[in-house]
Amino acid sequence: MAQRILGDSEFSQLMKMHIAEILELLMQRGQFFSILTNIANITFEPALPAEITSNFKPITLFVIAEYTFESSSIDDDFLYFEAGFGQQNIGSVVTIPLNAIVQILIEETPIFINLAMELVAENKEENVKKSTNIFLSNPENQGLIKR
Repeated sequence: MAQRILGDSEFSQLMKMHIAEILELLMQRGQFFSILTNIANITFEPALPAEITSNFKPITLFVIAEYTFESSSIDDDFLYFEAGFGQQNIGSVVTIPLNAIVQILIEETPIFINLAMELVAENKEENVKKSTNIFLSNPENQGLIKR
């Protein structure tokens, strides 16, 4: 039953709206934060070398602090920021669809968890399992939802 709501496009739009509102608040307050994202839907301009992107996990953490925070912006659909990658600190503008953000964290504490299954992937049922597993991988979250 919950999967029907979690996979619903209206629910997904609501989650995306909340993500945008939270990110805007954090930016207005000058609060550094981190995001866990579905890396498959993120773009880098210029593109990063394969030796860097091959090290990304399917769900990747980005820390939005210092220059990365200062360069960040948001619109209705995307979060943008500039960051340096690898030992050479290769600069790239990162574009993240808001619905690809799985969690928003301050320090190590999750302040938002996107339970919508429209994490820009193909199989909604598979996404429910992935999202739930990601959420439950944090021991602090295990008591928050019923399986």
